[in-house]
Amino acid sequence: MMKLTTESIGYINLFESLTGAKLKDCFFDSDVLVFLVEEGNVKRAIGKDNSNIKKISHILKKRFKILAFSDDVCKFAANLIYPIKADEISLEDKTLKIRAGDSFLRGRILGRNRENLKKINKIIKNYFDVAAVVVVA
Repeated sequence: MMKLTTESIGYINLFESLTGAKLKDCFFDSDVLVFLVEEGNVKRAIGKDNSNIKKISHILKKRFKILAFSDDVCKFAANLIYPIKADEISLEDKTLKIRAGDSFLRGRILGRNRENLKKINKIIKNYFDVAAVVVVA
């Protein structure tokens, strides 16, 4: 878990009071505020007809993303790279392998200068005992 600041605690309190969903964490990824929602709370966080997303967007006036947490590192990685669908995600000897046969998908996961992969690595290492995340063909 990342270190909480007063700013992130404020965002967590606002999010939880508006949605009723429980958050695990909240952090900035570039200029996007990421709300890491506890497993099973995503529908509640989004709200009926996206009502909660509209409320939060109106109040914060910032770009944000709702990300579902999972105790299973493979499922969490799949949630992290969504809407990109990897062929397979597996954990082997503390190395998380994301298999994407299509070069376009591999490129989307890696990002320019591997920036996306660096972000994925950083986020996953904050919550799981994983040495590295690699993308394989």
